[in-house]
Amino acid sequence: MNRPANVAVIGFGNAGRTFHAPLVAAEPGLTLHTIVSRRPGEVAAVWPGVRVAPSLEAALDDPAIDLVVLATPDPLHATQARAALNAGKAVVVDKPFALTHADAARVVELARSRGLLLSVFHNRRWDADFLALKDVVAGGRLGRVVTVETRYDRHRPAVRDRWREGPGGGVWLDLGPHLIDQMLVLFGRPLGVTCDLSIQREGGLSPDRAHATLRYADGLRVELNAAMLIAAPDVRFAVHGTQGSWLKSGLDVQEVQLKAGMAVGAPGWGVDLAPAVFVDGETGARSPAPGPAGDYPAFYAGIAAALRGEGPNPVPPEQALEVMEIIDAGLESDRRRAEVQMSATPS
Repeated sequence: MNRPANVAVIGFGNAGRTFHAPLVAAEPGLTLHTIVSRRPGEVAAVWPGVRVAPSLEAALDDPAIDLVVLATPDPLHATQARAALNAGKAVVVDKPFALTHADAARVVELARSRGLLLSVFHNRRWDADFLALKDVVAGGRLGRVVTVETRYDRHRPAVRDRWREGPGGGVWLDLGPHLIDQMLVLFGRPLGVTCDLSIQREGGLSPDRAHATLRYADGLRVELNAAMLIAAPDVRFAVHGTQGSWLKSGLDVQEVQLKAGMAVGAPGWGVDLAPAVFVDGETGARSPAPGPAGDYPAFYAGIAAALRGEGPNPVPPEQALEVMEIIDAGLESDRRRAEVQMSATPS
């Protein structure tokens, strides 16, 4: 492809409006060509030069569209991804990839058979804190990592009338993929998964608290936590190794910057204002451990390069499929109240 790829963003809710449309528009190798929405006036107010289509089918029928980005409700992802692939379009799916591993696997197989790019928007691989943690682990400063606690908490005591909080939804499907994907990038496939899901809010229809343990060899344990009734979220990561600990509070700033309308890549973009702290295991001394700025634009830069045949898929579908395998294992573990052992290789 010797021109910028034309992109259709399907959906203009939080995911489409906050993340995908601005990030696509900021990438020189892509053109924000179409947004599918039932609220054309709302789209035109933000993106006056972008075509608005009434439906996914209208976008798929347009031969000018090269890439479809699915920023739609989770239950629609698998069906819509298959429709886009069958129409000959490359596809990016917002997380979670699908509702089940089996649904996601069918999408992956179709993409392979059609020879089309398929990727999943696991954007938090490019959070500032996670980029810093990757550097710290790879650099060996912590020694052998033995315990990881990672949290993604919110304080939303009122149950809202939206699909994410309805039956079949909940924090394990909504926030779990972020936590799981980051740990798979760092440590690979676990040996076992134990998960406890609960509904803590009055009137809740789906789990609003998740606690999971990923069991690895050599004693490594990774604790994943997500909840909707944490009014004082503090530690985002607590990573402990044989030579010290790495502690990080607060969330990456890029989502807040996007919601505030900050231009992608502007001065200060992704800069972590509350860098991590390293605690020396021998002396107990604490020292700041700053890392690189967050870089969500890297995802769509990678997509553009992959479409041109000049670089790898930034999130290969096989990796996203493994996230879904852990999601399913967590659901099974909660039902059985026991650890689910993972096979040696992805299924």
